[in-house]
Amino acid sequence: MEALPPLNALRAFEVAGRYLNFRLAAQEMGLTQGAVAQQVRLLEAHLGMPLFERHAKGLAFTSAGRGYHAAVAASFDGLRAATGVLRPEPEKVLISVTPAFAAKWLIPNLPSFSERHPEIDLRIMATEKLSSFHSEGINLAIRQGAPPFGAALEAVCLFRQEVIAVASPNLTAAGTLPLSASALAKLSKLHDGHDLWPQFLARIGVEDQSGRGLRLNQVALAIDAAISGQGVALVPRFLVARDLEAGTLLQVTDQVLEGDKGFYLLTEPRKKRGKAVEQVRHWLVDMSDQPDIDRK
Repeated sequence: MEALPPLNALRAFEVAGRYLNFRLAAQEMGLTQGAVAQQVRLLEAHLGMPLFERHAKGLAFTSAGRGYHAAVAASFDGLRAATGVLRPEPEKVLISVTPAFAAKWLIPNLPSFSERHPEIDLRIMATEKLSSFHSEGINLAIRQGAPPFGAALEAVCLFRQEVIAVASPNLTAAGTLPLSASALAKLSKLHDGHDLWPQFLARIGVEDQSGRGLRLNQVALAIDAAISGQGVALVPRFLVARDLEAGTLLQVTDQVLEGDKGFYLLTEPRKKRGKAVEQVRHWLVDMSDQPDIDRK
């Protein structure tokens, strides 16, 4: 049986043939340009014929090299496919969430998920618009609202609507908290797309005396503006839990605005969920703040 050419040399030839450039091949392989060129020369010596024509601007196949490269590349593709059967890629799960939920809760908690499920490739689609499970390939979605969300979807409340007023310690001294209703009325307000300030101020019996304030279209932006000391924001408590614990934000009044528009985990019926999707769902449920939630 005729001996095979050196496998390292074959690999160098396969990569160099894709780029027709030793420098680019070296970058992919993590070698020096000279090392790749040397491996190709070893292969040419083993075969007794040139495989490349060397030019100042790169490489060109010889007639023999072109045909040989096609066969070598096909062989490496076959090896990759066979290896993939034994060691499949991580299962992919696509979750659609709002930008605020992604920035202020999901991404900060991802290390916990990766530690528990390193085999799952969790992909995040941050968008305000409703996503389609079918046309966009969504496996899970998290949206703020109130049921029903559709007969074809299962909905589990992860976080109830509990809105609080928060501000930077630089905006108000901690010793003066909680603020009186009149003091809160005078502070600059940060408004987002939910426009909850009129309802919140009416609840405590005052009118806004701070002017127009800053208007933003996303809760995450209002949170960032509050952290930078630009005003008081009304935000879901769970989205700022880390900031409250770290002291970068303070709850400025004990008043809480509650409602039925919680953050819900939406999934397709159980029979259509794969193992990886089910594991992501279980993690989200475990991380929720609802003690009576169905964790099965």
